[in-house]
Amino acid sequence: MIHVVLFEPEIPGNTGNIMRTCVATNTKLHLIKPLGFSLDEKYIRRSGVNYIDKCDYTVYEDIEDFYSKNQGVFYYLTRYGHKPHTEFNYQNSEENLYFIFGKESTGIPPRLLKPHLDHLIRLPMTANVRALNLSNTVAIVVYEALRQQNYNDLLRDEPQDESHKGANFIEESE
Repeated sequence: MIHVVLFEPEIPGNTGNIMRTCVATNTKLHLIKPLGFSLDEKYIRRSGVNYIDKCDYTVYEDIEDFYSKNQGVFYYLTRYGHKPHTEFNYQNSEENLYFIFGKESTGIPPRLLKPHLDHLIRLPMTANVRALNLSNTVAIVVYEALRQQNYNDLLRDEPQDESHKGANFIEESE
């Protein structure tokens, strides 16, 4: 299973967008306190649209609480990493993969990164940008893991129901 871990997230809009991505990809979300906002805030609801109630997430008191309750392979997204996200093998869908992202202002503290030097990930980019937006980074990494797992059970066509137009909408449109 794929897990997204937000270490002390600060911006409610980013977390709302990430919640929406997690719902779309059947990804579990882990939020580590302190949070820079309330989960009840209208900003979370706006970015997550109507999907927040479908998001599978857990809130932890601190990083130690998170580590004590979760086991698997941990990857840390940091601008100080030396390997791109595509250099790792995420193909085993039976394995718990945790992608840990730091707070928007300062990232993940070095004390948490240093013991995991082989699992530090950096998204390649120019020297003109320090880092990408957190929610964009989450989407890039989650979809790479899903691509390697052949997208698991995600739908490849839009279903047809009261809120979806169906797989053949374009072909049948006038």
